[in-house]
Order: sequence, then structure tokens, then C-alpha cells
Amino acid sequence: MIFTKLITSVLMALPALAAPAANPRAAASTSSGYWVADIARNGVVPFGNDSSYAIFRNVMDYGAKGDGSTDDTDAINKAISDGNRCGQGCGSTTTAPAIVYFPAGTYMVNKPIIQYYYTQMIGDANDLPILKAMSTFTGMAVIDSDPYDDDGASWYVNQNNFFRQVRNFQIDLTELPYTSGAGIHWQVAQATSLQNIVFNMRTDGGSANIQKGIFMDNGSGGFMSDLTFIGGGTGMWVGNQQFTTRNMTFSNCQTAIFINWDWVWTIKDVTINNCQVGLDVSTGGSTDQTVGSALFLDSTISNTPIGVNSSYSMTQTGTNGTLIIDNVDMTNNVQTAIHDATTSTAILAGNQVVSNFVQGNAVHQSGTAVHAIQAAQSNVTKPESLLNSAGAVYTRSKPQYESLPASSFISAKGYGLKGDGTTDDTAKMQAFLNSVTADQVAYFDHGAYIVTDTIKVPKDIKITGEVWPMIMAKGSNFADMSNPRPVFQVGQAGETGAVELSDLIFQTAGPVPGAIMIEWNLKASSQGAAGMWDVHNRIGGSAGTGLLSEQCAKNNGTTHGANKACEGTFLMMHITSAASDVYLENTWFWVADHDLEPAANSAQIDVYNGRGVLIESQGPVWLYGTASEHSVMYNYQLSNASAVYMALIQTETAYFQGNPAAPAPFVVNATWNDPAFSNTTSATSSRTWGLRVIDSEDVFVYGAGLYSFFDNYNQDCLATESCQDNMVSLENSVVHMYGLSTKASVNMLSVDGVSRAIDSDNRNTFCNGSDANGNNGNSSTDSSTSTLTLGSVTTSTLMGTASTSTVNTGVVSLMATPDAASTGTSTSASASASATSTACAMHKRAMAEARAKASGSKAENGRKSTEL
Repeated sequence: MIFTKLITSVLMALPALAAPAANPRAAASTSSGYWVADIARNGVVPFGNDSSYAIFRNVMDYGAKGDGSTDDTDAINKAISDGNRCGQGCGSTTTAPAIVYFPAGTYMVNKPIIQYYYTQMIGDANDLPILKAMSTFTGMAVIDSDPYDDDGASWYVNQNNFFRQVRNFQIDLTELPYTSGAGIHWQVAQATSLQNIVFNMRTDGGSANIQKGIFMDNGSGGFMSDLTFIGGGTGMWVGNQQFTTRNMTFSNCQTAIFINWDWVWTIKDVTINNCQVGLDVSTGGSTDQTVGSALFLDSTISNTPIGVNSSYSMTQTGTNGTLIIDNVDMTNNVQTAIHDATTSTAILAGNQVVSNFVQGNAVHQSGTAVHAIQAAQSNVTKPESLLNSAGAVYTRSKPQYESLPASSFISAKGYGLKGDGTTDDTAKMQAFLNSVTADQVAYFDHGAYIVTDTIKVPKDIKITGEVWPMIMAKGSNFADMSNPRPVFQVGQAGETGAVELSDLIFQTAGPVPGAIMIEWNLKASSQGAAGMWDVHNRIGGSAGTGLLSEQCAKNNGTTHGANKACEGTFLMMHITSAASDVYLENTWFWVADHDLEPAANSAQIDVYNGRGVLIESQGPVWLYGTASEHSVMYNYQLSNASAVYMALIQTETAYFQGNPAAPAPFVVNATWNDPAFSNTTSATSSRTWGLRVIDSEDVFVYGAGLYSFFDNYNQDCLATESCQDNMVSLENSVVHMYGLSTKASVNMLSVDGVSRAIDSDNRNTFCNGSDANGNNGNSSTDSSTSTLTLGSVTTSTLMGTASTSTVNTGVVSLMATPDAASTGTSTSASASASATSTACAMHKRAMAEARAKASGSKAENGRKSTEL
């Protein structure tokens, strides 16, 4: 990620922890039968650490009591820091991973639990442990993912604060006064998650209550789900570039969700009851809004005076405060659905179901004339295959297998795989997977498993891993980009079954330009029966890949072709035309832009990866909280696909382009419907496509942050928002797009080769933003308040809401309107766009004030800068 770093002054000092010498491995005596506590531990770090390093740590083995009276802070922090791990002064590393396990109990703490880099904190899923702040507690939060030192500098660069989990806890702030306390300080980036956590806070104090369940000041995330907030001043007090949050319950909070700033944020499946405000996106008023775009979907608010608090104005100059509401039930005692914080009037009356509401700018047929809209829209019909029985878009949380005994988990290393980063485990891995039955779980102990030929994943299997074990493609079978072959092939064409993948990483050992890392062919046996959760592709940048700064250091000083030794893969994920009912959640497809190991000090690298994610399925396909970054040709492409739901997606263009320009070093392959890159008149045309949709229908995008920050590592292009020409292309397709946020792409959106939304019309806080709905063929679409029936057309038409693009952030909303002649074979398209532009000073001030309130110390002089 780009290093946009915000530093504030003096905060609560959190000293580095000394790493104890002991490496205890014995299991604690307390267990509810949750397999995480009882399973045999065979994992070993394959690169850069010794075999005595403890991957799994039970906090009771380090002296924690969990008895509700003993101060367990030091014991817990000792369990986390043990073994020379990546703490203060260490930006990142992949060679010191840890699972820190908490048996059931009540753990009293009087200062923050500091979560080190690459740590999974896991509680007993069958009997949630309680982390309880003592009345003497001092510090920013009970759990702190990115502490600040005395000078206001954070331990980690928040945009690079990857690879973390916290799940299965209760966090209790009720012994603190209502004027202080936060549950989790969660300043994180990709490949992170919070899951199955209950936040208990004080319910007294009224508007003076400032307790927060989650405090998030910065970052580039991210995903969280299955959270419950009881009491407090604010359930979630958050700010981040982009984020996806799902399945959250708020009761008796003053404000359920307060977004201090964002570029784009998607919120889904929320239940809010007995709060004062449901969602607050009003920071800064109509002149200095810091919220770019917010999407609020498939949710319910009850017994709450204000559903959504907004400060958007129809007369404002920027598109800050873009808001999309889709299927939110406010029928039960919600007086005002959308409240204007500036005028204290109702934008939309309450006690109704808000089927579809949009506020933002509108872009007409020419793509240049802009006007503001702020009104309810006709609902967009979604295919039944995408919906659950209640009519909301289907979701499924990551399986934790809490009802299965440890004996159901079959160890890969116990079967005979080495996972040492050297041995070829291909044949043994295939035999292992074939041996696991449908009622068992294939468990990959932590390690690096070398694969030199296609692994055929059986059609009925559950696979999970120990703190992201690595499956690594290597060798000549994956060397030919003209004849690509899959590494991990999930099902065969025509097969129906149930495959679950979780907590795994796919990467390479050296260049494999003919590798398709994951090929998904399976038809799920039932809705949501097949999917991936917390499964990531990491191409280069980590130990053992051979694609590090030593081999692939950035080379922007001279004009050059690609270094063949630094080629990544042909394609990271392919959901084929044979596949259906595919569910992806919190998956990151990352081509490394920098070296993660400490010695490199985050040095930038050139790794050339052909393609990101290709979807050709007829659906349904769900993507929640996914990101695909830095591939050469495209990050996401949908071709001949249908019934695809994406909420939200995030991309970045490869930093080294155009030195060389796309498609180098890869070759355009018509068989794969690759983009042509045929425009030779513009120096910035041959760049990574953020999203291409070709010959597809019923595609729904609810939030997209698609960014371009560099031209051959130079950032002069940011001054003119022109690092590349195009970001999104819709070609002969039916697309409904909301909350499109782009950065430094002259054209945000092109439809059948014609620009429909441009960056300069849709400036936002940092990006530009738009919402688009496209329809092709005989269909009905909504434009503003009119319903349009379009004749047969052979090209795309758009109907929609909001999206974003620039060093200012925004949202453009695309609304279908007819041409003068809307019949025959004419194309009909228009766009309504809303983007957000916020002064850096406002952003800095808000962040500094927020941290000061959270920590009880003062933070006045924020600084935002771009660092390479």
C-alpha cells in the first residue's frame, strides 16, 4: 500500500516488551473441548527462524490465571512477545507468526494488551474468554494493534499493518468510568479481521459517555464481522481508507457507528436497537466533510431517533458525504431516517423501509454535466440466487469448527508432508487431501509446502491452516505463460460438492509465469457450501519466495523491460464457467510492492504478475471484503459472468508501470479475453485495469476503491490526478455499481469505450466517487425518479448511485437515462456521481483530537504526508 502516514504528538507511552527466553509448549489444563486448544502442534517456521520458536502460545502457560481477580496483563503480553517477535521498531516480518490462545476465563488487565505483527489472538469459541479492564486501567484500549510512543509515532505504518486476527472474546469496560476506555484500537490494513467479539460498556452517562468498542484512527483495510456492542458512547468509532463490516449488533449505545473519515466504507447486516443515532457520517459539516462514501445495506434500525446523521448539502462543491442506503428497515420507532446535522431537519422521514436512497452528484449522458441528487430511488432487483430466505444478499461467516473434536483434524505434517520450504510435497499433498473424509478437516500445520504440479482438491473437503501456512508453486510445470496450468484446482468441471478453505496463503517459490494459483470449478451442493475465508495470495515480498529486494529491487532510474527472474504468476484466481455458488470473504490477492522482511526496511520491489481475479461463472458468486493489487493487466475481470455480488473491492495499479507499460512482460491472449492495450497515443493508457466487466449481466458492486498512485514510482501525476487514463471498463454488460471510488485515473468509468464519468467532476476527500447501475437488453431501470423501459440494445446502459476518484475522495452514481431515441440498438447510459474533497488540515485535526480523547493525552499537531 501507499504509505500515507499520519502522525500525532504525545500519546500514552507503550514501552517495548522484552522477549523472555522460555518457549513453553505444554497445553493448559483448562479446555472446553475447542480443538484449537487440544490439537497436536507440529508447525515450524520454515524460513529465518529456529525450530524451537513457539508458534502456538497458551496464555495460561505464561502465568495468566483468568480468575477474575489476578492482573494478567504482563503474562498475556509475555505470551504475545515471546521469541524475538516483530514489535516496536520492526515494520513487518513473515518469519515470526504466532497464535495466542485464551482458554475460558476472566482476564483482568490494567494496561493495553499489545498485539504484535503477524499475530492471531484466538479465544475459546465455545466459552468466550473475557478481557476485562480494571478500574486502574490506563492506555488507549484493552487490545492495541498499533501503539503510539511518547512522540506520537506508531509502532507500525498503519497502511502496512497486515496479517492479524482477533476472534472469540468478550471485552468488558464496565469497571472504568464512562468518561474513558476503548475495547480495541484497530489501526490495520489488509489480511486482518475481527470476528465473534462482544463489547460490554457502560450504559449510563448519557451524552457524556465516551467509551468506544472499537477505536480506529487510520489504516487501509480491511474486514470485520460478527460483532456485538452493548452500551458505550460509540460502538464503533472508525476511520480508514476502505473497509467492509458485516453482521454487527448494537444496543444501548449513544451512537452505534461513527465514521470519522473514509474513502469508501461498506456496512452490511447491521441490527441497531435503542441507540440515539444509528450511523453518523456528518463529521466536518457540509464544508469540511471527512467521510467520502458510505454504503449501508441490508440492515435494521429500531427504537432510535435518528437512523443516519449526514451533513451532505445539495449545494456543496465537493461530493464528500456520498451516501447509499439499500434495504434498510427503519419502520420500528425511528423518527428520522436521514437527518441533516447542519440544519437539524429531516432529509428523509423515518418509520419506513428505505429500499434505495442515494445522495451525491449526477453525471449525464455526456459524462461531463454534473448535478446533485439526494432522494429515494427505485429498488434494484437482484437475482434470487444471490439472496437469502429473508430477501437480503446472502452471507456466511468463516467456519471455526467449534463443534468438532481435535480428533477430526488431520495434520498434514502428521501425514508425512514436510512443509519445510525445500521438499517437494506435491505427491504427498495429493494423497493427503484424497485421504481426508467429508466429516474431517485437513489441517495444514504452519510451514511452506512446495508444489510442482497441479493439486486436485476433492469435491467434499474442509481445509484450514495454522496461522496462514504457505502453499508455494514452483518449477517448470508453471513456467510457460502461453500454456498456464492451475496450482490448486478446486473440483473438476461438472462436480458438485462442498469445499471450505480458510486461513491459508498461496505464494510462489521463484517466478512461475504460467501458474494459475487457484482455479475454482466446483458447483456448490447448497447455497454457501463452497468458499474461502481469510485465504490470501501473496506473490513475492516474503521470505522463501526469491522475489525480494535482493532479486527484484525497484528499477525506476532507467528505461527497461521486465526482469524475468521477478515474474510472478499468470493469474491469481480463476472462478471458471463451470463454477457456481462461490463465496469469498476477506481474501487479499497481493502482488508485493515492497519487501516485508525487516532487513529490507520496506524497500520497494518490482514483481510482474499477469492478472488478478478472473470470474467467468454464471453465478451466484459473492465477494466480501476482497482486494486485488498490483497485477499487470487487470486486478478484477468479469467475462461472460452473471449473478456476481462484490462488496467491497479494492485495487491498486502496479507502481512500476509504465516502465515497462502493460502488458509487459506478459502477452495479450485472446483466449483469456485479455485487454488489448492498443492505445499508443497516450503515455498513461497502458496501465492496470482496476475492474473490467465484459459480456456479463446482473453484476452488483457495492463499494469499490480503485487507486493509482504512481507513474514509474513518480508521484508528480497526483498533482493533476492523471497517473493513468482509465480505471473501470464496462463492455456490453449489465452492471449496478455503487460507491465507485477511484484515485488519479482521468476517466473513472468507461462504457463500451466511451468515458461516462471523469475524475475532475467528482472530487472527494482523497478519491473520486460514483455509483453506477448498468442494464443491457429489455429491462427496466430507474433514473432519478423515473422508471425507464429500454429497447433491445447491444451495448451497456447504466443506472445508479455513487462512486469516487482523486487526491480528494469521492463517489459517482450512475443512473440510466434514455437517449432521444431509446429503442432499437441505441446505447442508453448516464451517471450520477458523488465524490468527496476534504482539506488535509481537517483530517489531521480530527485524527489528533480523536486520539487525544481515546488515550487521555493530548495530540495537537497532526501531520499527513506521502512517503515511499
